[in-house]
Amino acid sequence: MAHSLSAQKRVRQDAKKRMINRSRKSAVKTDIKKLELAVKEGNVEKAQAQLKAAQIEIDKVSSTSTMHKNTAARLKSRLTKKFNALKTK
Repeated sequence: MAHSLSAQKRVRQDAKKRMINRSRKSAVKTDIKKLELAVKEGNVEKAQAQLKAAQIEIDKVSSTSTMHKNTAARLKSRLTKKFNALKTK
């Protein structure tokens, strides 16, 4: 347990930030799952809409310190590959 006032404040700030980061990461994972489901179903129009939504959400999260920009780029690239593979079928 933190003893000094500044350490106690840091614990409170960390807890708040952890909840925000967890929420942001969860939103990204949800969008990714929706896209993968649309690709699995073979629905191109739905997959395209979900890809756009996922990319926007990933960009929002990577603009903060929640996700590194290279991680975001890698995720977007992999999702786009999955979508393009569906489109070519």
